[in-house]
Amino acid sequence: MSIHPSQMEFDFSRSPPVPAILPPRRAEVDRLRRRSRGEMSYFAGLAAEEGIARDYERRGYPLLRRRWRGRSGEIDLIFRDGAGFVFVEVKASWSFDQALEHLRCRQIRRLQKSAEEFVGTQPLGALSEMRFDVALMDRHGLIRVIEKAFGP
Repeated sequence: MSIHPSQMEFDFSRSPPVPAILPPRRAEVDRLRRRSRGEMSYFAGLAAEEGIARDYERRGYPLLRRRWRGRSGEIDLIFRDGAGFVFVEVKASWSFDQALEHLRCRQIRRLQKSAEEFVGTQPLGALSEMRFDVALMDRHGLIRVIEKAFGP
């Protein structure tokens, strides 16, 4: 088999330019990974709040507010309990223990201050009965509620 010299020639000036495909930089990959994890956590939190809200409503507590924000911070769920209120902090993770570990003293203080701010907008004000629950959800969607988890 013989090769003609014209078969070996290639004119690079006549070929269309090929865009250089470079792998993304490491920092960009890390940024995208963090963003993806953050979005997954956000939507997992919304799903956990929805499931826990349905659980409380099924047990007879009407939902008043979802993600109520005051100057001190945010309260995930607020329910009516007779003349009083139930303030619920929702935590979701792989296990109940791991979810509970995410609750810190500083967050509890913020939740209490926010609850005081919320009841200040109600007719009975600080005389309102209130309870603080922590609702945990594990990776299987199981719910565990710790009623009266901490005091006002």
